[in-house]
Amino acid sequence: MDFGEVVRARRMVRNFTDEPVDEHVLRTLLDRARRAPSAGNTAATHFVVLSGAEATARYWDLTLAEEKRADFPWPGLLNAPVLVIPFTEPGAYLARYSEADKARTGLGEAQDRWAVPYWFVDTGFATMSLLLGVVDAGLGACFFGLFDHGPAVAAALGVPEAMVAIGTVAIGHPAPDRRSLSSKRPRPPLDDVVHWGGW
Repeated sequence: MDFGEVVRARRMVRNFTDEPVDEHVLRTLLDRARRAPSAGNTAATHFVVLSGAEATARYWDLTLAEEKRADFPWPGLLNAPVLVIPFTEPGAYLARYSEADKARTGLGEAQDRWAVPYWFVDTGFATMSLLLGVVDAGLGACFFGLFDHGPAVAAALGVPEAMVAIGTVAIGHPAPDRRSLSSKRPRPPLDDVVHWGGW
């Protein structure tokens, strides 16, 4: 698929068939996603992959109680055969920016020295690469937040305490679905968001 087509076709899919995702395709997508930019080449993005009905059911049991599922507006999201949870490690950035070639920046001293927390930026880059790769592979994906469930999910999956989840990506074969209300909002015109030479 042409890159322009991939970007235009990318959207959040909230209804999936239960058809499995080919493991080779999934590994290829994750390999490409890990090649996203990373400040100082810190490379502190990790992906926890839950594949198959048993693994994904465990996730949903932690994040969406059975009694809340009847009112859940996107029940087809629970059919996704793959859930990928991107994690970042803020401490890895402090360690990297304490090394000789980066120490002069002072960014290795504390998280609050970073005006922008690049651990989230870099993991966001990797996650966007994953989302675009999914479209290119002819699949669908939806990124959604973990909100207050992050620590419980991380603990249940044995994730080290130093790691922070940024959300979850559901991946699978898309089924017909209704668009979210947000998707009906028009994108602003290019000239409203691009400011040549200054604001």
